[in-house]
Order: sequence, then C-alpha cells, then structure tokens
Amino acid sequence: MARILLAEDEPRISSFVTRGLEAHEFTVSATADGQEALNWGLFGEFDLMVLDIGLVGIDGFEVLRRLRGGGSDLPVIVLTARDSVADTVAGLEGGADDYMAKPFSLDELLARIRLRLRQRATVPEGGSATVLVVGDVSLDIRARTANRGEVTVELSSREFSLLEMLLSHAGQVLSREQILSGVWGYDYDPGSNVVEVYVRNLRRKLGDDLIETVRGMGYRLRV
Repeated sequence: MARILLAEDEPRISSFVTRGLEAHEFTVSATADGQEALNWGLFGEFDLMVLDIGLVGIDGFEVLRRLRGGGSDLPVIVLTARDSVADTVAGLEGGADDYMAKPFSLDELLARIRLRLRQRATVPEGGSATVLVVGDVSLDIRARTANRGEVTVELSSREFSLLEMLLSHAGQVLSREQILSGVWGYDYDPGSNVVEVYVRNLRRKLGDDLIETVRGMGYRLRV
C-alpha cells in the first residue's frame, strides 16, 4: 500500500483529498506546516508527496527546493491555486514531477499519482524516475525537454503531455477518449479533432514511424 504525504493548508481540500485517496487504498499523512512537510519528506518513508504552494511557515517552493537540495528523489505533485506560466515553470524547475492547478478533479489526481508511482517502480538501476526512455526517444519530466536520438525537439505543453502519456504506455493502444481525458482533462469537446491534430504534430517533429494508428481503436507508441 503506497504512502502519500499530503502538504495542504486548506482543511476542506486536505480532508477531501485524504478521504479520496484512502478510499482508493492509499495511506495518507497530512500536514499544513511547510517545515513539517519538509522533515517528513526528507526522513519519512513515503512513496509520493502532494504539495500545496501556500503552506504555513515555509511555502511549497521552498519545501521543494530544500527537499531536492537534501538529495531526496521523492516524487512530488504540486497543487496550487496559482496557474500562471511563471509559477508552473518555477515549480517544475524547482524539482516537481507534476503540476496541477486548483480546482482539480480527484480522478485526475489519482491518475497522476498512479502514473508517478508506476514510473518510480519501473526505473532501471542507475536510472532516473524523471526521465522516460523508449528506444531513441527520451523525455525529461523535470527539465521539460524531449529528444529523438541526439536531437532536442521543441514541444508545446500539450504536445509534451501527449508524448509523456504515450511513452508511459509504450506498446499499449490508447483510445482517443483516454488521451482526451489524460491530456486535456475535463476541459475538452468530445467531438473535436484535437487528438488527431496533436498526433500529427508529434509525427512531424519526431518522425512518422513513432506513433502508430490502430484503426478503430486509437494510437500506440511503437516499441
């Protein structure tokens, strides 16, 4: 049973997330204090941290900075009401593995937690939990960089998220609906062709041989 450290200063949200995670068989320890979150993150036996930015004492950015400075590779998903590009970049560059702006759905948070735990469990010896590699394609989650061979490829935020999802499920067929839900969340029009457009963009940037269309089913990253 995975142990989740929840650092959140709003009692209503903390209670909501705690109940939701425990209902899905996670063990949750919650705190509203930044220093306590840092101490638990450094010395507690947790599998993942869900970290709010606006904590009592030291804020989430400082918690993250000290956590990474202390050598911890604990996966961190940042939760914050701040949704500006600057805050997103600051969180990711500070060492966060993922970023979710409030308000958020519990289902999406659960999906992201499971993805990070799955990645952590399958990291090869000497590897990094923040770099996904399939064949000659690599994706650095923290640095937000993508490479095909020796070539660095510039991706938009949605293109990056789509490639991350495909890499995390390499060899598996993902339906259009799964991709819409995973990449666009609940903010999408089921009748749009946005998935097709972004798959076409990735093929143009990374090569036509990378993503396979499985007729009537969806898309699959070739292994």
